[in-house]
Amino acid sequence: MRALNRARLLWAYLTRKTTVRGLPVEFIVETTAKCNLYCPMCPRETHAQPKEDMTDVIFERLVRESARSAEHMMLIGLGEPFLDRKIFDRIEFCDRHKIATLLSTNGTLLDEKTVDRLLRTPLEHITLSFDGATKESYEFYRKGARFEKVRDNFVRFARMKHERGAKVQVVVQMVRMERNAGEVEDFIRFWQSVPGVDQVRIKEDETNLMRASSGHEAEDWKHPCHYLWRGPMYVKHNGDVYPCCQSYMLDGKPVGRIGEQTLPEIWNSGEMQRMRRLHVERRAGEIDVCSRCCTTIPHPALVAGSLVLHGRTVRRLLPVIERLTYFSKLPRRLLRPPRPQTSQPKTELVQIAVPAGEDSGKHGGE
Repeated sequence: MRALNRARLLWAYLTRKTTVRGLPVEFIVETTAKCNLYCPMCPRETHAQPKEDMTDVIFERLVRESARSAEHMMLIGLGEPFLDRKIFDRIEFCDRHKIATLLSTNGTLLDEKTVDRLLRTPLEHITLSFDGATKESYEFYRKGARFEKVRDNFVRFARMKHERGAKVQVVVQMVRMERNAGEVEDFIRFWQSVPGVDQVRIKEDETNLMRASSGHEAEDWKHPCHYLWRGPMYVKHNGDVYPCCQSYMLDGKPVGRIGEQTLPEIWNSGEMQRMRRLHVERRAGEIDVCSRCCTTIPHPALVAGSLVLHGRTVRRLLPVIERLTYFSKLPRRLLRPPRPQTSQPKTELVQIAVPAGEDSGKHGGE
């Protein structure tokens, strides 16, 4: 059924259909909106979040409605997954419906007990987010975290995974930004030497908080955005569904809500069809959220490949393709990043701003 679903998505993408018979291959599911860090590149800093978790009703309905088509549920969002007390139950629930799960963590809560429990779940993929090879750059971008503690947590996790022969894929990821750009080689060298780490990923910054006026130019929209035909759609903790994670960050409106419409109704809502039509007509810049989007746009050949192959294989190949492209081993047109603009309007950060006279170290967590 999943292969047939991918075929339907691929046909709709290649023929530029605005109504898509299949359902998204992937979902980003924000099971919690709680986080214990403040990071200047995170959308939490301009979008204050409640300290709430997704209800079982919303989560289980989403899983059941997508069970015959979804290949991956990325149980991440604007919260730290290990602050969700039901995160292990959610991984198991997805597994019972034959949906693979992916986590991304800041590592602050990844103690030995948590690692032990996590390695006994059917989790398929985990991204260990570590944005720097030095204490200075890392702690600038991960406010409230300690470089040595998180590094040791990640090394212990990888070691325990290696010793147990666990199958979970472990990817250590650095988002390349201004202060850590010169640390890429050191970062790769260190983490490639750690037993249990399967891949090291260098990822472009796909938010516009650190480069407020970046975006794509008209020629970048030569090909439609893959998100609108493949996913992942972004499901907020309250059940609101967005075309992608960028659309929430850029103040777009939800295209539906889990429980109020069925998943096929949301996927082919009037707004989703309108966005697809404008992308097909190379008028994506007329869509407000798309005009300010900082997501790297893949070439249609990569999009087609991501629909021919199972999501599991795509996940394993993505970091390799990114690294080859970013290090000029493959043509840059395969992954077209946003282009920096000249003006940089100031963005007010609502959660990491420090009142005059106060120490920024007081803003380390909840």
